[in-house]
Amino acid sequence: MTIGTDDRQPTRCLRVGHSIIKAGSRLDDLADQLTGATWDMVELDVLALGDDLVVAHDPSELDGRDQIRFVDALRVLKELLPDAVKLDVDVKATGYESPVTESLRTLQLTERALVSSMELESLAALRSAAPELRLGWSVPKARRNYLQHPLTRPGAYAMLAYLRRTLPRAVSAQLRTGIADAVMAHWGVVTPALWAAIRDQGKELYVWTVDDPDRLVTLERIGVTGVITNDRDLFERAGFSQTRAA
Repeated sequence: MTIGTDDRQPTRCLRVGHSIIKAGSRLDDLADQLTGATWDMVELDVLALGDDLVVAHDPSELDGRDQIRFVDALRVLKELLPDAVKLDVDVKATGYESPVTESLRTLQLTERALVSSMELESLAALRSAAPELRLGWSVPKARRNYLQHPLTRPGAYAMLAYLRRTLPRAVSAQLRTGIADAVMAHWGVVTPALWAAIRDQGKELYVWTVDDPDRLVTLERIGVTGVITNDRDLFERAGFSQTRAA
């Protein structure tokens, strides 16, 4: 079964569903969760647990709850989503790149997948293991949201300001090596200059994690490839319509 489409007109900016399947959730509930959604791409976080791969955002999710095997999550998404809906597989640590690529190959999903990581080491390993895969480099490298806590927020904003000045050149240099086909950037570092540096090399820019409609409007005006959001109604709240891929 695939979830149906509608006939609304899309914006230029692709809509990417953040953490559509989470640790501790039930795959049996996914069909209801996707009904009426208009995603162009969905994100799936993956970590290693022993010799297996599971859906998890960080190590704190590996204890005390039922685990969803990565390959089972991929299989259900393949069944439920239209073929045109892409997958962003976000590799959260290093050392298990080959099992990730083998899972995608086994289910014949490599052409639909964009595999992303904050680690250049992982991207190099993925490129070696599966040259056919599209890869995304996540920036900046951070394991927690420092904007959430009042004690770390001032320093985080200062760092974001610094990165807005320096990232365009750094990203451009890395992309010239062929390490990635897209950049996955935190909204706080995205500027027209960053997008120009990426676009000039024929690459894509996806922005995470955008749940504010005014921020979406700004990013759409810049022309970024897509936004990653927790809010399935974000585009409508921002005054846009978005068509689910057929």
